[in-house]
Amino acid sequence: MAEVILEHVNKRYGTKHHAVKDFNLHIADQEFMVFVGPSGCGKSTTLRMIAGLEDITDGVLKIGNRIVNDVPPKDRDIAMVFQNYALYPHMNVYDNMAFGLKLRKTPQAEIDKRVRDAAKILQIEHLLGRKPKELSGGQRQRVAMGRAIVREPAVFLMDEPLSNLDAKLRVEMRSQISQLHRRLGATIIYVTHDQVEAMTLGNRIVVMRDGVIMQVDTPMNLYDFPQNKFVAGFIGSPSMNFLTARVQNGQFVIGENRVAPMGRLAESLRAYEGKDVVMGIRPEHVGIPGLTDIPQGVNHLRGKVVVVEPLGAQTDLIIHIGDQPLTAKVEGQALVNPGDDIDILVDQTRLHAFDPATEQAIDRGTPAGTRGQADTPGLGYSYAPTANAIQ
Repeated sequence: MAEVILEHVNKRYGTKHHAVKDFNLHIADQEFMVFVGPSGCGKSTTLRMIAGLEDITDGVLKIGNRIVNDVPPKDRDIAMVFQNYALYPHMNVYDNMAFGLKLRKTPQAEIDKRVRDAAKILQIEHLLGRKPKELSGGQRQRVAMGRAIVREPAVFLMDEPLSNLDAKLRVEMRSQISQLHRRLGATIIYVTHDQVEAMTLGNRIVVMRDGVIMQVDTPMNLYDFPQNKFVAGFIGSPSMNFLTARVQNGQFVIGENRVAPMGRLAESLRAYEGKDVVMGIRPEHVGIPGLTDIPQGVNHLRGKVVVVEPLGAQTDLIIHIGDQPLTAKVEGQALVNPGDDIDILVDQTRLHAFDPATEQAIDRGTPAGTRGQADTPGLGYSYAPTANAIQ
């Protein structure tokens, strides 16, 4: 396997469209790196530049210890899995997987060993004699992955490989890909627009917007310490709530409601006294008194229920706080109806804030490890008496 390094990589189409802007990234050997962002953010273009399917306008791309800017795709020691499986319809599964090796004049015994080993890993040994038309979507995707695995490349590139599958099959295939990474110890670069896929698969995630890297970090660090409002809203499902608030006496004031921040965030908000900010709180960090273990304090919001979405294990509520919408993810069945007035609690240990002009996060701390708030002690985000909110 190999590391992949991109230094000041740009992609321009003519003079008007700058698709990827000053992209700098170091992907470690055996790392699972996910590129995520909305359509048109440049993630697939970046992957295609790594593959050699797009020319790099300027910058340096290294795979292993060699610069590959001008190396043809077939000589870059990469294998790519696309959204479109592109299997040969007239060949059976075995021949589809073996085809690339035959072109490289690999000895037949070696081809047979690699194909059967890959089929075993992917649990498709019983399908080797079938044609693509006899396979389900998930089986075809596994064959496409098997075709990449037999190459034994330095780097696997995957461009939205699960987007053609139904929801249940996507969950199943996510698990397969995660297990595949552990078994092969492979370097994988994976593109998706689905943040749930990104969170569940990646060792680290690159969040992109308009050709620019917004933030690179582990899933939980992005979740707990987003550097800007875009990352905060993109990571997490349902997405983070953003409420315009005024800072008064160190507290968020939203209409008649007051919410007191804690620890590092409370310190950082002193510079915003008397000013408007954007308060962020995730739906899962909001609760209803009596149905949540969030302690009551200066953390009440009063609103009106607009939508109730019962999902069985949880209920999603859309609540208007004044004229600002807020989504609450409540455990179990919440016996409320649209039109009800409701009192909700926000978890003061999980508050975020953003500058309304720059959309940059107001400092709530820097992660000390890879698991977000869970392994970053000393920030004052605790309801224990020793970590009271700074007023």
